[in-house]
Amino acid sequence: MEMLVVQSKVKEAVKNAGMNMAGDFAGKLSEVVKHHIDEAAKRAKANQRKTVRASDL
Repeated sequence: MEMLVVQSKVKEAVKNAGMNMAGDFAGKLSEVVKHHIDEAAKRAKANQRKTVRASDL
């Protein structure tokens, strides 16, 4: 699957939280983001829209 998050930015955010990041974290986060995009798209389609909105999350 294509990476949907910028790994360096994720690592920076984790470091700013005072934590270390495991090597598999960014990949899993990307999967979670993809899931939320898919769910938002389903909701938009159910409402006969082609535009995904913040309210679809």
